[in-house]
This record gives sequence, C-alpha cells and structure tokens, in this order.
Amino acid sequence: MPDSIAQLALVVRDYDEAIDWFTRVLRFTLREDTDLGGGKRWVVVAPPGASGASVLLARAVTPQQESRIGDQTGGRVFLFLHTSRFWDDYRHLRAHGVDLVGEPRREAYGLVVVFRDLYGNKWDLIGRGQQDEPDPRG
Repeated sequence: MPDSIAQLALVVRDYDEAIDWFTRVLRFTLREDTDLGGGKRWVVVAPPGASGASVLLARAVTPQQESRIGDQTGGRVFLFLHTSRFWDDYRHLRAHGVDLVGEPRREAYGLVVVFRDLYGNKWDLIGRGQQDEPDPRG
C-alpha cells in the first residue's frame, strides 16, 4: 500500500464560515460535511480535481485550540497551494479582499505570492513552472 499524507487539520473558529471562505474565495470543493453529533462535524475541502492531501476543517473546542486559530505555525507559511493559473487565481484573491503579503515574485520553481486565509494562517500560492509567464499587471 502506498503511503501518503491524506489530510491536514486546520483549526477554525466556525465550520460554516470556513466552508464559505474556502469554497468561495479559494474555489475549493467541499468533499465531505458529516455530522458527528454533539456539534462536531467532519468537514473536508480540497482544490477541485486534486488527488493529493485535502484540508480537514477542525472547529476549535478548547481555549488552547482557540489560541492556535490563525497561527498554527508561529507565523511561518503553513500551506502551499499549487496552481496552473497563477495570475487568474491571484486576481481572484485580490477581488475577494484576501490579505496578500507582498507582491508576486519569480523564483526558480515558479511564481509565488504569500497570502493569509480568513483566520490569518499564511499560505504560498505557487505557479510551478510559470516563472516565464508575463506579468499582466504591466
């Protein structure tokens, strides 16, 4: 059996606001939303068509978990989102008021821009192999 990372847990404040943001702003697909009783749900989102790891939206239930919302990695980039349409996704994030940390830049592996999700976690949006793509901003 091949080994792989199936899901990453992201601590969130509220299931429904997280589902809304991830499906509307990041255009992720809601893969599962199962009621587990007692106010707990199993909520999984992922980029459309993705075959790799997905994100489990885990609602904080203790003060310690609540203290980690938006800062699960001490301010470092937490998640890396690869895209085949960097500039389209970049414009979409801007149009939805996403907090972009700096400007897009060209790296050896492609185009990249850091953004914060609705809770403040940092992500890299990466257009792998797209470093030669023209910047439509001029």
